[in-house]
Amino acid sequence: MYRFGQVLDRTEQFLDHMEHGIPVQVYYRKHHMDIGFIQGISRHFIKIGGLYYSRKLYVFISRPGY
Repeated sequence: MYRFGQVLDRTEQFLDHMEHGIPVQVYYRKHHMDIGFIQGISRHFIKIGGLYYSRKLYVFISRPGY
């Protein structure tokens, strides 16, 4: 199980969130950018809400129960 606020950085974590419909919050530096469900995953990007976010530039936070 994932904790509310846990940082996601491994492909397995992103796959779990996509498979189980767990929301993910996206931050750039310390600024909230988006929250939603993962629609796609690649080595370099995470797709949320039709937008692609770089795995190197953004921080992804688990939001179970949101």
